[in-house]
Amino acid sequence: MKRYSKAAGFFGGIVLCAVLCLLPLEGLSREGQLCLGLTLMTVVWWAAQIAQSGYVSGVYLMLLCLFKVAEPSVIFSGWTGSTIWLVAGAYLIASAVRGSGLGERLSYWFILRFVRGWRSILVSVFALTLILSLLIPHPWPRAFLIMSVMLVVIRSARIPRADGVIVGFTVFAASVPVSLIFLTGDATINPLAASYAGEVSFLRWLQVIGPPALLLSVLTLGLILLLFRPSAQVKLDLEEIRAAQAKLGRLTERELRTLVWVVAAIALWLTNGFTGLDIGWITLLIAMLMSMPVVGGVLEAKDWGEVPVHVMVFLTAAIAIGRVGAATGMNGWIADTLLPAAMPDSPVLTALCIAGLSVAVHMLMGSVIAVMGVTIPAFLSITAGTGISPLAVIGIVYLSVAGHYCLPFHHLNMLVGQGKENGMYTQRETLKMSLPLLCAVLVTVVCAVFWWGALGLLG
Repeated sequence: MKRYSKAAGFFGGIVLCAVLCLLPLEGLSREGQLCLGLTLMTVVWWAAQIAQSGYVSGVYLMLLCLFKVAEPSVIFSGWTGSTIWLVAGAYLIASAVRGSGLGERLSYWFILRFVRGWRSILVSVFALTLILSLLIPHPWPRAFLIMSVMLVVIRSARIPRADGVIVGFTVFAASVPVSLIFLTGDATINPLAASYAGEVSFLRWLQVIGPPALLLSVLTLGLILLLFRPSAQVKLDLEEIRAAQAKLGRLTERELRTLVWVVAAIALWLTNGFTGLDIGWITLLIAMLMSMPVVGGVLEAKDWGEVPVHVMVFLTAAIAIGRVGAATGMNGWIADTLLPAAMPDSPVLTALCIAGLSVAVHMLMGSVIAVMGVTIPAFLSITAGTGISPLAVIGIVYLSVAGHYCLPFHHLNMLVGQGKENGMYTQRETLKMSLPLLCAVLVTVVCAVFWWGALGLLG
């Protein structure tokens, strides 16, 4: 059955592309029409999961090149900035924190002091995600590290599999809103979102986006506690947790070196607003120095295997959707066709309008990065004369699309955790969460408007 659904998605995407390329779409160039057709074909393929996202993205990139939709320098422009290189650095730092045992040691220490029952297990997932988001600047390796610790908790507490699925879902669901609090919480898309407003420092992001993202994190935790109830009472066997901690032994030299370099990275991230140093290049440099003799000795040649090529290809394609869409006029055509020409006078209504339209486009396109590439430039243009700060507009769009999902493919943090071998959950859990989460996102956006008004970002 799954094979037939993949085939249907494959041919359905091709048919949709062909129809869009043949339709007489006024105001859209040939290149823009090709870009629209190929983009929506790719979105259908991502949604249908016809193949790994890296392979689908590779097909999209090659077709853009072969049909000369844009110059290769535009298609692969993601590689000329720091964003993709930041991802490589983030994965290498995450590998060092995980491989040295430092992250696991901190997680066990936290659990032994604060976790006693079901509610505290789920709360601890969010707390650990927040703490480790400063040590591991990418949500996926961070979530997998926390998941490995939670598997020990699940075994020690004799948690039934059905309830273990809830814990796994919580691990990856927590990574969605918590990753938005710090600029380096998601080293893939947070800096990309910030780039639309020019140079945004670590502290400025924390001031503007941090409080709304923290509120969304609390609301997400509350929804999980409300919607997903355990089937049996949970009692944690602390001795088994202590045994797992004891296996780590004493703090090693490698852990100490890792800790020193991570602290150095955090210090440079925090001060980038004063130093002017790009966070992407800082992250990559720290990762490279962790491999050097004398001062490093933390990363080895084999650690390059932790950097997933398919993620880099997917990210290249996601960035290309926005950049090629802008170069061919596709973004402008979509904005003129689907978005209103003006916004309401009320800041709250404006925010809800932007949020609602952003979520609608996100449900269609799937990729958070692609949606940002299409909607942020359009909304910045619409609100240009209203006195609303570009960072506030970006914040509304970003909180709406990066904080919400319906199916796992709508957010990569949820997609990578899906499956028995990862977070153990299926599409059933994300669908159950989708509508309540949308309400939480809209509440967050409204509260953010009042916060940004106090900061003077709304004119």
